[in-house]
Amino acid sequence: MVAAVEAVAEQVVAQLREACATPAARLDRVAAAMEEEMRAGLREEGGSKIKMIVSYVDNLPNGSEEGLFYALDLGGTNFRVLRVQLAGKDKRVVKRESREVSIPPHLMSGSAAELFGFIASAVAKYVADEGSNKVLGGKQRELGFTFSFPVRQTSITSGTLIKWTKAFAVDDAVGEDVVAELQTAMEKQGVDMRVAALINDTVGTLAAGSYNDEDVVVGVILGTGSNAAYLEKASDIPKLEGELPKSGNMVINTEWGNFSAPCLPITEYDEALDEESLNPGEQIFEKLISGLYLGEIVRRVLLKIATQCSVFGDVDRTKLRTHFNLRTPDISAMHHDDTPDLRIVAEKLAINLKIADTTLETRKMVVEVCDIVTRRSARLAAAGIVGIMRKIGRGNPGDERKTGIAIDGGLFEHYAEFRQCLESTLAELLGEEASKSVSVNLTKDGSGLGAALIAAAHSQYAK
Repeated sequence: MVAAVEAVAEQVVAQLREACATPAARLDRVAAAMEEEMRAGLREEGGSKIKMIVSYVDNLPNGSEEGLFYALDLGGTNFRVLRVQLAGKDKRVVKRESREVSIPPHLMSGSAAELFGFIASAVAKYVADEGSNKVLGGKQRELGFTFSFPVRQTSITSGTLIKWTKAFAVDDAVGEDVVAELQTAMEKQGVDMRVAALINDTVGTLAAGSYNDEDVVVGVILGTGSNAAYLEKASDIPKLEGELPKSGNMVINTEWGNFSAPCLPITEYDEALDEESLNPGEQIFEKLISGLYLGEIVRRVLLKIATQCSVFGDVDRTKLRTHFNLRTPDISAMHHDDTPDLRIVAEKLAINLKIADTTLETRKMVVEVCDIVTRRSARLAAAGIVGIMRKIGRGNPGDERKTGIAIDGGLFEHYAEFRQCLESTLAELLGEEASKSVSVNLTKDGSGLGAALIAAAHSQYAK
């Protein structure tokens, strides 16, 4: 009887393993499809599933920047104000301070004037704490603004809000220029500060990476969500209007989360998750690779096993049926469990899903499910990075240039199995020789430090 039950469970896992398979040949097709979608998105607006947004950032920081710069990071119910003092190539960041402020709930559905007024008053208080500052020397203060909502950007210092996401509903701000709103609000507060750049967190990650290592040309977020930005030749962007920037370069925010292609290994669990999501048919790549979804995919697999056999014993499936009851930190903890009896796996199953009294064999099976889902995610993320590298002619045999990839996000930072798998897959896809010139760097706080660095690189006083 026990053997029959285990055989049913093993069959579900075997089917999952097959459906999630990512052999190198398939990943090559994913990289090629990513490159093709990128080219289509650069040719014309709306030409691709991925937006390939022109960021208007044409200079990345290189470490030579000097002065005092501010950043404002607005992406959720809290925002941060940062102050960063830069001292050139040798000393780099000599001082970095920040303050986090909660937005009162009534302002999240009030008027634009109220919301930006509140933010500007917090900036004003922060500037007042600066003390006597000789670094500025009579110069106007400058700020990088990370705004993590959909905007249609028209220059590095302007962008109209397309729509709010998360819990925001400040209706009269939609269609307005968020930089102008902030600038006006700061002037009303008597703060003499110029918004030098409007960016998103992924572009900021690329900038923070580039500041520490000039070879960095790709920035990737692998956290709750996922996105990538990279440095493109301005002459390779057919949809770019007007004269080309002096640097000859342009940072592109790919919005790769919305990538999809027939070569992606999609399972019944992914299809169900997508159908039941708030945005069916959208963000398919993100739903396969990002931290928000990995635990949920594992939960769905375990639920199927529980409905088909009694390997988990006589279990009340209420918790097992609850969406997002298993989070990616939980599957990371189970995946990294090195106790001889897999005690951590037992605890997570008991606490999160009310599955108690499992056998060691069953716990091993759960770890394997975590491994299959996470390896697929890491390998697909690596294929996406290779697609970007191929688009800009990097990582080819015989290419002497060093290529740095800056990655931020909890999935990459805290999930060791994920990180190691991503790095080994990059080496596998690029080949031993080419992969020697590629480095992957954990790069933190693109949305804060990165914004201040872009403000510095695009300063009105930059030499």
